[in-house]
Amino acid sequence: MPDINLFTAAKAKKSLGQHFLRDERVVQRIVDLLRIEEGDQVMEIGPGPGALTALLRPLPWKRLLLLEKDDHYAAEHAARPLPGLEVVAGDALAYPWEAMEGPWKIAGNLPYNVASPMMWDIVSRAPQLSRAAFMIQKEVGDRLLARPGGKDYGALTVWIQSFVSVQKGFVIGPSAFSPPPKVDSAVVVFLPLPPEKRPADPEALARLVKLCFQQRRKQLQTILRHALPDRYSPEILAALGLEGTQRPETLSVSQFQSLADALFSKK
Repeated sequence: MPDINLFTAAKAKKSLGQHFLRDERVVQRIVDLLRIEEGDQVMEIGPGPGALTALLRPLPWKRLLLLEKDDHYAAEHAARPLPGLEVVAGDALAYPWEAMEGPWKIAGNLPYNVASPMMWDIVSRAPQLSRAAFMIQKEVGDRLLARPGGKDYGALTVWIQSFVSVQKGFVIGPSAFSPPPKVDSAVVVFLPLPPEKRPADPEALARLVKLCFQQRRKQLQTILRHALPDRYSPEILAALGLEGTQRPETLSVSQFQSLADALFSKK
């Protein structure tokens, strides 16, 4: 398989969860899913040796921001300047997403060990995310696409689906990477939801879903009575058409949002 990277790939760092893409067909499919148009602002998270970057560079974006934690690759990319290209050496988990101005399209082969908290932050904190295409562990992808009632449905599902519509891209085997991971990967696409479908109080929703899914096998009334004795009452559930005997995994995304509002309303 030919080398498609801009730079010779150094040995992958296990501490950074690095697995470098080496299949050009896969890389091209990710770029296609991002649907870059003239004048777009584009961010790539973790470009590494540049397999995805090489296909992004000639596209008609207005601005291309490369966010790279590995100092070696950050310096390599910075040494290949291009009008509108910016390289930021830093950790995506510490990036000030709120400061991003204007619409952005974001792509990345996300490290498996930090993909979930990274996506949690991006969907809720990037003010004008317009589209995203992320490669992640297939198991995490299954959780993002899950529906109520299944084993994959959890706090991450509810949170992500409260901000974006998640679309299934495609599945990739380990042989597309160097070194090959021990699991399959998947590409998912995020499309932002309109403001009226997003949570009115994100902090309340985050608190509720973490609380409920830490005890997902227990009944709602048991969880809420013990954790929120000053806020919970059976009438709150009844008003939302919920039963106290329901388990968290049976609630829809919109029901979680409504329950969070009812429990934590400042009124």
